[in-house]
Amino acid sequence: MSSNFRARHSVEPEISGAGVRVGIVCGRFNDHVTSRLLDGALNSLAVHGVAEDDVTLVWVPGAFEIPLAARTLAASGTVDAVVTLGAVIRGETAHFDYVAGECARGVQDAQLATGVPIVFGVLTTENLEQALARSDESDNKGEESARAALEMVAVLRELRR
Repeated sequence: MSSNFRARHSVEPEISGAGVRVGIVCGRFNDHVTSRLLDGALNSLAVHGVAEDDVTLVWVPGAFEIPLAARTLAASGTVDAVVTLGAVIRGETAHFDYVAGECARGVQDAQLATGVPIVFGVLTTENLEQALARSDESDNKGEESARAALEMVAVLRELRR
């Protein structure tokens, strides 16, 4: 069954980083990958007009610690969005499952508890090659995550009007 139904109102605001305050929480574990994600995120924020003074960077030991730092930063009132960056690479034990799943759940819980967009830019890959592929210049998930954070700020501002 086909329909010509169209929504009367559509929320798709322009993405601009001007005046937007962004926090980045980045895990040091697997820093050969997370530093590349961070470079991508910072580049994306600059391209979209976020001022350097409006970016707060927080380093944490690893992905498991990201949700607490992200929630604390989001609740501080000093940022409009938070980008989380990390890399959890599957190994030979169940450690991957515990860290990746709890990190994702924690970030989602923090976002819903604070009402501040917290974007999940944590790679969860099967191997190092996949992590490197998702953090290079041609396909950088840090860059995508920063753009998603700016988009969510714009969307929520429009919805809250």
